[in-house]
Amino acid sequence: MSDSQDYYSILGVSRDATPEQLKKAYRTLALKYHPDRNPDDKEAEEKFKDVNNAYQVLSDPQQRARYDQLGHEAFTHGGGFGGASVDPMDIFSQFFGGGGFGGFDLGDLFGGGGRRSRNAPSRGDDLLYSLEIDFEDAVFGITKTITIPHTEQCEHCHGKGAEPGSDKRTCPTCHGSGQQTSRQGMFMMSQPCRSCHGTGFIIDKPCRDCHGQGQVEKRKKIEVRIPAGIDTGARLRVSGEGNAGSNGGPAGDLYVGITVRPHNVFQRDGANVFCDVPISFTTAALGGSVTVPTVAGPEEIQVPAGTQSNTRFRLRGKGMPNIRGGSRGDEYVRILVQVPTNLSSDQKRLLQEFAEKSDERRQNPGIKDFLDKAVNWLKGKK
Repeated sequence: MSDSQDYYSILGVSRDATPEQLKKAYRTLALKYHPDRNPDDKEAEEKFKDVNNAYQVLSDPQQRARYDQLGHEAFTHGGGFGGASVDPMDIFSQFFGGGGFGGFDLGDLFGGGGRRSRNAPSRGDDLLYSLEIDFEDAVFGITKTITIPHTEQCEHCHGKGAEPGSDKRTCPTCHGSGQQTSRQGMFMMSQPCRSCHGTGFIIDKPCRDCHGQGQVEKRKKIEVRIPAGIDTGARLRVSGEGNAGSNGGPAGDLYVGITVRPHNVFQRDGANVFCDVPISFTTAALGGSVTVPTVAGPEEIQVPAGTQSNTRFRLRGKGMPNIRGGSRGDEYVRILVQVPTNLSSDQKRLLQEFAEKSDERRQNPGIKDFLDKAVNWLKGKK
């Protein structure tokens, strides 16, 4: 790097860049010029070092202040970066979290394998099973038996992967590490061992059942308790019923994703349920007792005389159970007044007499209000 080359220019940021902007610029350039992505490219290697040097200075508030005041003179004559030699890879590793990026090992990110021992115990994968249940099952709860495919430890070789009487032997190429390391210039490169495919051992006589994997796939029946009040989108965890672990590691977990089928009478919103109940226009006019369905059984409600269509009644505690305990939700009943059809001649005559004797403007406030508004509107148009 030229002594006159500006650190801010190297990172492509302004001199008033925030720490977050510095990090973002550094991350982009470090990944772009990383030697694993640019093998045998000396120019990229130099740019990678320049980017790391610039970021180390500008990411430190004290060093950045000195650089802004004195420029490169602040780090000459033995000043350096605090007087110590710096490995650019150390900066890169620290920035991405101790050698990793977003939870992944840098070797994995650039295709070079990881540093973790391939022989270490490893937890098995979690599984997800989608289960549809009826609305009634969600109301009262139920136990369901499901069948899942998952991996289990091979019984023939007890998870070793080798035929009984034989065993694994340490890979002579990588000496059990599962990695082969080579040097490219100033960098050490690591990749899975070609002899053992990264496992760290050689199996001369693979197990006849699992073919050296130590695990076999089987179908298993599991009982899952569905609690009352469960809703679509919930996930139930069944511990230890996922895929088997490797090298003595624990099994993963099974997650059961729930979908509740729609009901032809009830609609649900959280712990509350909604129901439409049709009644005759005579009941709506005169009032009376109406039997309505609830999730726990039929209930009677009193409909006052003159009840209008779309009136709602609230039934406290008649909704869904609370899956975590506590009080139940409510049920909301919407009244739908039905107009009779196919009237007989006598019924038509009686209704006609009723209409002639009725003062609809007085007895139907809604009609009166509408007619008053309509008249006022028409007057305004004249």
